[in-house]
Amino acid sequence: MSVVKVLEGSEAVALAVKACRPQVISAYPISPQTHIVEGLARFVADGDLDAEYVRVDSEFSAASVISGASAAGSRAYTASSSQGLLLMSEVLYASCGMRLPFVITGVNRTVSAPISIQVDHQDTMSIRDCGMIQLFVESSQEAYDVHIAAFKIAEDPNIILPVMVCMDGWVLTHSYERVTLSEQEDVDRFLPPFHPRDYLDVNNPKTWGSIGEEEMVMELRYSVQQAMQYAKGRIHEIFQEWADISGRDYGGLIEAYQTKDAKIILLAMGSMAGTIKDAVDSLRAEGEKVGLVKIRSYRPFPYEEIWNAVKKAETLAVVDANLSLGSEGAIGMDLKAKLYGIPNAPLIVDVIAGLGGRDVNGSRIKEIINSVRKVRSDDFPREPYWAGLNEAIVPSGV
Repeated sequence: MSVVKVLEGSEAVALAVKACRPQVISAYPISPQTHIVEGLARFVADGDLDAEYVRVDSEFSAASVISGASAAGSRAYTASSSQGLLLMSEVLYASCGMRLPFVITGVNRTVSAPISIQVDHQDTMSIRDCGMIQLFVESSQEAYDVHIAAFKIAEDPNIILPVMVCMDGWVLTHSYERVTLSEQEDVDRFLPPFHPRDYLDVNNPKTWGSIGEEEMVMELRYSVQQAMQYAKGRIHEIFQEWADISGRDYGGLIEAYQTKDAKIILLAMGSMAGTIKDAVDSLRAEGEKVGLVKIRSYRPFPYEEIWNAVKKAETLAVVDANLSLGSEGAIGMDLKAKLYGIPNAPLIVDVIAGLGGRDVNGSRIKEIINSVRKVRSDDFPREPYWAGLNEAIVPSGV
């Protein structure tokens, strides 16, 4: 029987990871992910979780430990944020290339400078190209469930890739909400023990990460791309499998909210999706035909599902809590690339919002909608709209 508790988001994640029975956990503290690995340390110290808990000297080492553990055939986990995730990047690229199926919680936080510990998506977006599956969550309940699914996704024999569950720092990790916890036997039924086909074994030697001559590197990269494409359907199936057990259905790679007759559709990821849903309801009550597509799977990018949800709209406002400096937001670039050349496709306007924890509230959503209405299809170059920009502090002469 499920149990409902009021929990801090970090505690919900720690309980989800504990229920997945990881064999190796590495930990290096960086706010705002520290409470997750502290909770897991408590479980191990109290004898509630049988795992090797490794306190390391840096995030690079944290990634290296779970990479080695995964190569040895263990179910492995860690968490990090911001500069910590970037310090892991060299290992993460190697781990994806070596097809090591561990799970990381990427607790989203601004990357310095200027120094900030507030939330945006710049950190996880900066490592989007390494070959790791990235899943974004809206709530602590969704974080709990997606972490359980993440291990099964990573360990699927036709995927075998790291999975990062991205959750907004502070907004989710340090806030409290009602979370329904599943019984251990239900998690065990959904996620059996990990028995990898390939792992380091002195009696059956194999090689990982060896020299790649020019005739094989493209092929190995292509194999990761194929695994990503396969993962789209498998992620949806695994979410449905867990929904059938838990009773909590998140709808797959995206969630379409009030989109069927919407003229303007916003696209967003993470906790701001909840705020946008409230704003959509308010605007709908005023007669505005607006909707939301919440992207849950950022990598692999679910362009087919997005297209089916947005193709009847007039305008798409892509709300990016990140920025590729000198260009625009990552989701906006992905979506424009996939919809380019499709006849009668909606007009796409990239919106930069929420950087450094800048508030994205109902009033700001209305501001965004009013601003994208003014954009014309022949505007070129179509610059991103900066929602809530404080122009008073922009340096003069720029």
